[in-house]
Amino acid sequence: MFFNPRSFFRISETYVQAIADWFSSLYTVTLANAHVWGFLASLPFIIGGLIGTVFPALPGTVLILIGFLVYGLITGFDSLPAWFFVGQTVLVTLSYLIEFLATALGVKMFGGSKAAAWGAVLGSLLVFVLGPIGIIVGPLLGAIVGELIMGEQIKQALHSGFGSFLGFMGGVIANLIISGLMIAWFIWEIL
Repeated sequence: MFFNPRSFFRISETYVQAIADWFSSLYTVTLANAHVWGFLASLPFIIGGLIGTVFPALPGTVLILIGFLVYGLITGFDSLPAWFFVGQTVLVTLSYLIEFLATALGVKMFGGSKAAAWGAVLGSLLVFVLGPIGIIVGPLLGAIVGELIMGEQIKQALHSGFGSFLGFMGGVIANLIISGLMIAWFIWEIL
């Protein structure tokens, strides 16, 4: 007999199984693939965090930390221990403290009063009303208004406002350094 149905189906089963195995191997995430996919998935958050560090309308260091969490979720947290996330959370908190305190310190260094310092800190909340420009204009206006409320001359008020702007820029530089440390620590851990 030229055609044997039993042998045909046995051969067909073998081919079907081979094709099924090949397709399943495409979707199997190995540990090495997980690290690559985890890094690629975390990259937009890290880049967005760096942008947010320079343009403070985005929560810069928080986005970077979220990127690390995404990497950990995809890789099963095998290369990022718990103390890594504790340390990163401390750095995120430190970055926000520096951001607010640097502005107030800039006001004080330029001879501003406590009212100007508080005005600068409260003025930074204008980011929620004015958007990204509010984080720059807010502390400046807050310091000026704080000085004017205390009865200072316009020259002193502008001087304090300039100090708040310089303090803000110092905070941005400090946040860039902290963000760089966070990313360097992350790379150290995953390599």
